[in-house]
Amino acid sequence: MAKVLLVDNDATTVSLLKILLELDGHVVSVCSVPGNLLRAMQDEAPDLVLMDVFLTGADGLDLLRQLRSMPMYDSTPIVMTSGMELSEECSRAGANGFLLKPYTPEHLSETMKSQLDHQGPSASGGAR
Repeated sequence: MAKVLLVDNDATTVSLLKILLELDGHVVSVCSVPGNLLRAMQDEAPDLVLMDVFLTGADGLDLLRQLRSMPMYDSTPIVMTSGMELSEECSRAGANGFLLKPYTPEHLSETMKSQLDHQGPSASGGAR
């Protein structure tokens, strides 16, 4: 079970992903206001971040670069999503993975599992 921070401001996408991820056994928190991302990262201490590239009022790639510039988040797995093929751009900005929309629940699950397995067990253990 992993703590996943979902960064997306499309309500339909958020509700679908939240259900899928919870069915997979993950604890999901949502950040739908890009300006609140750093607060959400601090409050939730996610094991993995699933973030859309195109956010209303913000650029997901800029947010990704911002997180990667902070030592406390430079190793947090971040998987970017987009309806456009932007895997190269996301990789260059520091993403661990990329999902092209629409993706299947199985592809989402496999991508997340590979990132979480690669990361190893959570060091936080729920403690702060």
